[in-house]
Amino acid sequence: MQVFQSNKQNKGPVSLRCPHCNHEAIFRQIGEDLFLGQNIYCGQRACPEESCKGHIFVVFDGNNLVKSYPPIRIDFDKENIPTQVINTFEEALDCHANEAFIASAIMVRRTLEEICSDKSAQGSTLKARLKDLRSKIVIPQELFDAMDDLRILGNDAAHVEARDFSKISSEELNIAIELTKEILKALYQYSGLLGRLKNLKSDTGA
Repeated sequence: MQVFQSNKQNKGPVSLRCPHCNHEAIFRQIGEDLFLGQNIYCGQRACPEESCKGHIFVVFDGNNLVKSYPPIRIDFDKENIPTQVINTFEEALDCHANEAFIASAIMVRRTLEEICSDKSAQGSTLKARLKDLRSKIVIPQELFDAMDDLRILGNDAAHVEARDFSKISSEELNIAIELTKEILKALYQYSGLLGRLKNLKSDTGA
């Protein structure tokens, strides 16, 4: 039976982005770290932000932080994006952070479904709704093409017969998520930014 040992050489604070409040912070140590053998240590840390104080679990290999939980999720700007679209995309990000890449791909596809619903795109399939969406919004052609690629990726993840779906990689999902972020910016945020710029010009008399 393995016995966990208290370790006098605690690893101290760690610097990272908080998975709870999203701030970059120096996490303070809580209690003593445990030595698990083979140079592996684990322990708890807490966010210093008064409004957060979220806890994380950390694992070290020697002095190197190799794992933290909850995992740090890819961040994105939620401004002006409909709540249901945000909720669905955040689920895709949660799955990605937990290395559930197949589930993440499916939720990226579901994000497209929510976009089509928000924009009242019609059709019996997502492919048809994305085609209809082209007549309702104005964004670069490359982003329309990206939507179709994301649709196919989600289809492949959901259907065993479509491909060797178990090979969906972290890199593939990273690209899919970045493309989805750009699509959300184009659909919901660029017009707001342009409006703010025009207001600034009006205020300065330019």
